[in-house]
Amino acid sequence: MPILLVILFFLTAALYASVGFGGGSTYNALLVLNGVDYRVLPTIALLCNIIVVAGGTFRFARSGHLKFKSLYPFIITSIPLAWLGGRIPVSETLFIGALGFSLLFAGLHLVFSQVSESDQKQKSRPIFISAITGGGIGFLSGLVGIGGGIFLAPVLYFLRWGRPKEIAAACSFFILVNSISGLAGQITKLNDLGIFSMVTPYWPLFPAVLVGGQLGSMLANDRLQSITIKRLTALLILYVSARLILRWLNIVF
Repeated sequence: MPILLVILFFLTAALYASVGFGGGSTYNALLVLNGVDYRVLPTIALLCNIIVVAGGTFRFARSGHLKFKSLYPFIITSIPLAWLGGRIPVSETLFIGALGFSLLFAGLHLVFSQVSESDQKQKSRPIFISAITGGGIGFLSGLVGIGGGIFLAPVLYFLRWGRPKEIAAACSFFILVNSISGLAGQITKLNDLGIFSMVTPYWPLFPAVLVGGQLGSMLANDRLQSITIKRLTALLILYVSARLILRWLNIVF
């Protein structure tokens, strides 16, 4: 286990937790760039996701920012479809391409998102639109081994779903439940292939993201230049996405 990979996972967890995400897409990307078998990447990334967002979800719920009554239309379809996405075998080319463009989307969202507390006004939302959106995000999340918060957040801002802290709480819970569901699908798939034991050597990554996630939560709570943290996270995501997209292009062409 390269020590540099452990350090990068720690830093990723800290940065993502500080802006309300789990970091699954970047964990996957770092593993791809380190030559790890792509079939076990989603399982490792989803486990890390769960470790990072579990504490944040608890804190959001305790502070009253988690509005489950408004969030459930997204959840009821995303959970089963995240499991289904996790069950489906994909080629390495499709996996790297989907992951690279997912990261590009996430990085651009962080660069251009500038919503303040006063900007958000509640807006009514048809339940079927929320259900379809949640299902689509859940399926893609399970397929590539992420929690889906990077896709849900811009949708919620566009829909004027709630205030930023409520949206961060919603994304944290969404990531948690979809990571658990997607992980269940991924583990079943790995057991079918007889390769689940390949995950074991990467256990040092789990305590690294646990500590990093706690540090990120502290930074977020202390309001330590949140816009600066967002930009640093965006730079990390965009750099890794560019590396992955270039790799995907080399495979395709």
